[in-house]
Amino acid sequence: MTRVEQVVTFGHSRDACGDDWPLVGRERELATLDAVAAEVLSGRSRVVQLEGSAGVGKTVLLSTWWERNKQFRVLRARCHPLEREFAFGAVRQLFKPLLAAASDTDRARLLEGSAAATLRALDDAATGPLPEAAGATAATLRGLDALVSRLSRRQPLLLAVDALQWIDQPSLRWLVHFMGRSDSHPVLIAVTTRSAEANRLDPLFAELVRPAECHTLVVEPLDVAGVGALVRTLWDVAEPDDAFCAACHAATGGHPLFVRALLHQAQRSGVRPTAAFRDRIPTVLLSTLAGEIAHRLCQASGEVVRLARALAFLGDRKPPELLAAYCGTGRAVVLSAAGDLRSLGLLRADGDLRFTHPVVRDTVLGMLSPEELGAGHARAAQVSCLSGRPDEEVAAHLLAAGPVHGSWVLPVLRRAATGALHRGAPETAVTYLRAALDQPLDGAERARVLLDLGTAASHYDAGLAISCVTSALEELTDETARSDALGVLAYSLLMSRGSRTDLSSVDRKIAALCDRRTADAGAADRELALRMGALRSWMEFERPSARCPAPAPASDPDPDDDLADRTAGERQLLAIRAFRALRAALPAPYIAGLVERASVHLPAFSHDLFPLHYFVAQTLLYLDELDTADRLNRHLTREVSGKGMELLVSSLMVYQAGLALRRGNVTEALATAQTAADQACAAGRLPYALSLDTIRIDALLARGRTEAAERIALTHSVAGQTEVAWEQPRFLMSLAALRIAQGDLRAGLSLLRECGHHCEAAGMVTPAMAPWRSRAAAVHLALGDPASARTLAEQELDLARRCQIPRALGMALRATGAATGGPRGLDMLAEAVHVLAPAPARLELARALDDFGFALLHRDDKRGARRALRRGLDLAVECGATVLAARLEERLHLAGGRVGRAGTAGPGALTAGEERVCTLAAQGYSNKQIAELLVVTLRTVETHLTGAYRKLGIAGRPYLAAAMAAAERSRGGSGTAEARGNGAVASKGRGPAQAGGRGRTAES
Repeated sequence: MTRVEQVVTFGHSRDACGDDWPLVGRERELATLDAVAAEVLSGRSRVVQLEGSAGVGKTVLLSTWWERNKQFRVLRARCHPLEREFAFGAVRQLFKPLLAAASDTDRARLLEGSAAATLRALDDAATGPLPEAAGATAATLRGLDALVSRLSRRQPLLLAVDALQWIDQPSLRWLVHFMGRSDSHPVLIAVTTRSAEANRLDPLFAELVRPAECHTLVVEPLDVAGVGALVRTLWDVAEPDDAFCAACHAATGGHPLFVRALLHQAQRSGVRPTAAFRDRIPTVLLSTLAGEIAHRLCQASGEVVRLARALAFLGDRKPPELLAAYCGTGRAVVLSAAGDLRSLGLLRADGDLRFTHPVVRDTVLGMLSPEELGAGHARAAQVSCLSGRPDEEVAAHLLAAGPVHGSWVLPVLRRAATGALHRGAPETAVTYLRAALDQPLDGAERARVLLDLGTAASHYDAGLAISCVTSALEELTDETARSDALGVLAYSLLMSRGSRTDLSSVDRKIAALCDRRTADAGAADRELALRMGALRSWMEFERPSARCPAPAPASDPDPDDDLADRTAGERQLLAIRAFRALRAALPAPYIAGLVERASVHLPAFSHDLFPLHYFVAQTLLYLDELDTADRLNRHLTREVSGKGMELLVSSLMVYQAGLALRRGNVTEALATAQTAADQACAAGRLPYALSLDTIRIDALLARGRTEAAERIALTHSVAGQTEVAWEQPRFLMSLAALRIAQGDLRAGLSLLRECGHHCEAAGMVTPAMAPWRSRAAAVHLALGDPASARTLAEQELDLARRCQIPRALGMALRATGAATGGPRGLDMLAEAVHVLAPAPARLELARALDDFGFALLHRDDKRGARRALRRGLDLAVECGATVLAARLEERLHLAGGRVGRAGTAGPGALTAGEERVCTLAAQGYSNKQIAELLVVTLRTVETHLTGAYRKLGIAGRPYLAAAMAAAERSRGGSGTAEARGNGAVASKGRGPAQAGGRGRTAES
């Protein structure tokens, strides 16, 4: 047979590397996919992973299965090594064809409410104003979630992602984000991964395929029977020789790709499937298959080889014109060479310009030296740029090529970075900008690239951001750019508690910029001056010991006629005045007015608004405007959700834990703080470590866990600290509480005095932020020094009456009443209860009721004492404050009251929160639905259920309905617990907004 005849014969036989073969020996895998699909069709999202070596048949298995299951709408993406730096590259493959084929009406319906964010992710050439990466990513993730939700309501959805090991990070983050929030949608995410190439250390990859949510199918090589089925199909014989089939299996290990190559070559050589030919079966492995592919290419013409290399570098399905430009020839020549490649069995027979299998591409590139690989990618980058291909496609080749110089390179990399930020993928932007720094740049260009790099990095790596922006500031001359850089630097410093630079040097840069803009040259100059003033104020509050001289805060409210709320700079200064007034113990209504003006139509977080959100959040927290603070926190959390911004997410969780503790939700505060600590430790960084551990110590002490609190306290050394931080006084108060709980009253008193010195150094007067005097008064009283106790308590009471914050006033009244004693002291305790009752301070109210009830007991008013102590006990148990609950239980017993809520087992031991959660769980609500109904975290729901299972003596949720029914019968259908249960059920009908009181009915 001549060479031409061989080629023709080969061209018309089955493709050795392609998919034109029957699926055999996969009955077990198909049955498993059917079972997973049945779960999805019942309304539950699932992930299935097909894992195996290259060519083992994962893609063929998946495509064959979905062709049999017409219930699903299939959206498919095939990942590619060059596309790992494409922001949302896999997402675009999944959804762009569907949206492009939809009518205008249907497209608008699918994208309703999220069009801008979703289209931003799907757009190859993002344009328009650049949003903050955090907000862009959160909006994009929510938009994609909404799109998939709408599609799945029409028809169950299969999202097939081939070669997951090469997926881009933003797409992978969205898949994880969606699976974490979509357990009620009929969506199946099916992924294929190569066993040796999957990045199992990637936390996102590990989260997507974790066993609890993902069913992993390991696709193994075929057995002898499977090989026999392929032999029967190829030679069209009913019963091939068993020994021949066994020899084929032994030569290939049953690997489908190798089996197909072997059988194809055997048929070409005239082999028949009989025993006589079994000794002519050669061993086929990946190396021999690659050798066969290389042999075919060596027989081909130069045009064919150049086209094969062009396809290997540029990727599948590229336009013939682009391939022609790479090869330096015409379109007709490329199409002719494509026909020759197809005849060689290396190009698909369906007309697509793509290889029959990734092994072909690997082989083509494996034939090249490192220098040739770099030159090939450099040419691909230049040709792609001149052909108008997307910037990120060009940038991918630039990254693969190594250093490539040319005037066109820097704009491409910067535009690609801008596009990545536009879609909310700052890690990708950082990769592009780092490559841009390798270009020959002058000082101004380098400074701008460093600033862009630092801005992108600030969303997830504060240390890198500080380094880049600090370097940029050395060379930036434009004052607006320097202002932007200082904003990024200040924010990054806030997020990098473990790697702080010298704040005084930053303050000097801010002061220098302010000094150059003192002339009244217009609105832009005034706005810049306001912004720099805001940053200087942040420096003052963040590290008082590093501040430069600044005017002392006014002691009385000023009319603020000179400061409107029209610009960002004015709002920043209003927020700072509010925070300064709070620290100075000015009246709460005045402060609330300032913060309201500062936060009107509060926009999403951005660097040029920093520190607006920071001061608004802190002021709301200590004003006890907890509902507003919670809405702000949830708004910011949504903005960064799913972004992988570990530092900012951890900081927002610390704030959430602080909110929970101020509400009196000890269990939720402890759970949220522990989650934040775990996440921060996993990232190797811990922003706001001192604030986080302060919350953990306070919550642990409320639970009576002094040893655990001591272990946390030991991680912080307070001795010899010279730098004053605003976090320090709060931590000293918590450490003092720990020493007092351990019985060392004098050590606790010493720490409280040190706390007072820190507050004085920081200019913090208000007891709303650090009520150290009332705590020190209690210690003096315990040490037998009532005079000192009264002095401190009365000082705090004067300040509390000035600031007019109910929590601070109630705590000061309680301390003063206890120190005063007698009828006057009793009146003060009664006033404390009255003041705290409407405030969002349930734990402080329980403490006041404890003191008030005990004082009534001393006056022999047992009836009044029982009423106060029982109310305090219910609150303490509901808050999870076990130490306080035990003391109240003991005092209630002394007052002659019956104790039934603080037991360790049985329905009566359930807290109100546990009872609400159990009532909903018994009715069939999922943990996620319960969290949404009650407006608590998922961790809180899990904690409540775990505690309830222990108290009820049951093994889990299947036994909960019966246990709750038995509890209902034992109560006889009445009592406060039943009322709380009914309240929980009623709340689900009102929705999360009305159900968000978190059990505050008990205090009213």
